[in-house]
Amino acid sequence: MAEPTLKGKRIAIIAADMVEQVELVEPRKALEEAGAETELISMKPGTVQGFDHFDKADTHKVDRPITDANAADYDGLMIPGGVGNPDLMRGDERMVAFTGAFFEQGKPVAAICHGPWMLVEAGVARGRKLTSWPTLETDIRNAGGSWVDRQVVVDSGLVTSRKPDDIPAFNEKMIEEFAEGIHDGQR
Repeated sequence: MAEPTLKGKRIAIIAADMVEQVELVEPRKALEEAGAETELISMKPGTVQGFDHFDKADTHKVDRPITDANAADYDGLMIPGGVGNPDLMRGDERMVAFTGAFFEQGKPVAAICHGPWMLVEAGVARGRKLTSWPTLETDIRNAGGSWVDRQVVVDSGLVTSRKPDDIPAFNEKMIEEFAEGIHDGQR
């Protein structure tokens, strides 16, 4: 069977300061190696500060501020984790609306670690099966989602994983779902 290709697809990646560096860098690299064009979107222009758990790592150039981003221009959305990253983003109504728009349009979304906090905030976890960093279990259940403790979970175009160790499985399923495109079950 041929390897899924993302040639010609544009993938949005949303992140803020305190993004878990490996959860941004490794999936982005996998997406680009599969042929996708990626754009890092954040609340403001400039850079976002990556972290290795609680230690500062590299900064990453923001390709587009959220004020200039429209979900209709992308084929999929990737949300990395890190404790502070999604907590900052979920406090910004533009970032939350941008996330929700991918679900309204039936487009695939992949979120890892603490990234599913954005799914809770956008109101799209209800009725979905997903995983995350274990401390989000209660938040996901309270939002109407079904939380499971697995390396990777796929639910109609939604791909979720728990932690950096899950990145290889996360990347594989993310590329597969992004290659498939629109998922009616995502809406």
